[in-house]
Amino acid sequence: MDDKKPLKRHEALKPLSRQHHFGLLFSWKLRKGFAGNISVNRLKAYADWFFVHEIEPHFKLEEDHIFPILGVRDALIVRALKEHRRIERLFHDQDNPKNSLSLLEEELEAHIRFEERVLFAEIQKVATQQELKKIEEIHFEIGSKEEYMDTFWEKN
Repeated sequence: MDDKKPLKRHEALKPLSRQHHFGLLFSWKLRKGFAGNISVNRLKAYADWFFVHEIEPHFKLEEDHIFPILGVRDALIVRALKEHRRIERLFHDQDNPKNSLSLLEEELEAHIRFEERVLFAEIQKVATQQELKKIEEIHFEIGSKEEYMDTFWEKN
């Protein structure tokens, strides 16, 4: 029996946690695509779409509004920013997209787990009520909310 308690997320950060859920689904969909021998071109097209509609705006919100709570010199923020840059490079790699997509699905999932379990927990601990209120006032429901049309992950 797993005795881990569910993570308690402050209301201000819940929209970002919901976006993290979509990132985890993205990784799962890539794994399904690889397992189903879906062409790399189709997987890359989905990754390109996901980057523009979900990842890019999500990273910007975190970097502009969430990370400053701990400060750019904080070790957790330094790690998160390095991981953001690495993930962006994997999304943009044109030289070896199969390898990059394979790494991406692993690294994005690990990054999300780090942010959810470590970084956001620390931010919740140190953020003032004023900072959390400011975050709540920002509309974090980003992304197009349009569905990606090629549902290759359902084919298996």
